[in-house]
Amino acid sequence: MPSITFIHPDGRAQQIEASVGESAMQAATRKDINGILAECGGNAMCATCHVYVEEDWLARLPAMGGDEDALLDGAAAERRINSRLSCQIKLAADLDGLVLSLPDRQL
Repeated sequence: MPSITFIHPDGRAQQIEASVGESAMQAATRKDINGILAECGGNAMCATCHVYVEEDWLARLPAMGGDEDALLDGAAAERRINSRLSCQIKLAADLDGLVLSLPDRQL
């Protein structure tokens, strides 16, 4: 089981266990991570699961698709070079230890 550490805007770290094959968003909502709203349920339609991927992990993720890129332009919090939608991060064993920071707002 891969683990994910979510860094809250106040600096608090929260580690959860995830299942291979689920998205980081699914794991976060299942574990009640505050800061991941996921209003569209993971259908890449709302950008309320926006996260900042720790830079060491960026190269391990698949390339961003066009829909994700467009949605991030409308995210409530600042878009950064390491912005991703957590619904588009599919978890695998090689992502064990993934670190994602939560933005200060999703709406």
